[in-house]
Amino acid sequence: MNRIQPMILLSLCSLGTLALAADMPPAAKPAAMPAAMAAAKPAAPATDAALIRSALSAAPAGVASGATVVAMDEKGNMRTLRAGSNGFTCMPDEPSTPGPDPMCLDKASMEWVHALMSHAAPPKGKAGLMYMLAGGTDASNTDPYSTKPSRADHWIQTGPHLMLAGADDAFYAQYPKDADPDTSKPYVMWAGTPYQHLMVPVK
Repeated sequence: MNRIQPMILLSLCSLGTLALAADMPPAAKPAAMPAAMAAAKPAAPATDAALIRSALSAAPAGVASGATVVAMDEKGNMRTLRAGSNGFTCMPDEPSTPGPDPMCLDKASMEWVHALMSHAAPPKGKAGLMYMLAGGTDASNTDPYSTKPSRADHWIQTGPHLMLAGADDAFYAQYPKDADPDTSKPYVMWAGTPYQHLMVPVK
């Protein structure tokens, strides 16, 4: 997610009006935040070409090559930087969040994120796949709607990973649901909520 922020609170947007805040703004970072989380990010890419490179870095080359790329402008409107053909949508790093967080989502994941932002039940029988191969820094591992620092929020930093959302509860029951997980192994984020999803490290 959010991520998958995205909550994670990562800025996720569908081609219309989908937006997911995935990480916390730098000004809100608690003093106890790990140094790796608090590290300054590079300036936001200024050109469309740079935005596209950032977005496509989220997914494997075979997925990225056919993905649609979208980005939000300074007014909060979504624009398509490149049309795709494989059903995946990629978004570049959100510069206001503490760490790199470009993301690529399939169609089912876009529906899942829309449900999350609408506080609606995720669609049944539509498991979705999301890539975050640049990693992510997530505001809370337990609360999908966390937007401010809290000692109870279980801040978490993840390396390159993919996410599986929308699966049956029995699927998630196979994996750890600790509030402060070992991020080197698969674990369930937002366990016990309608938006629980599996985080799978890939490195």
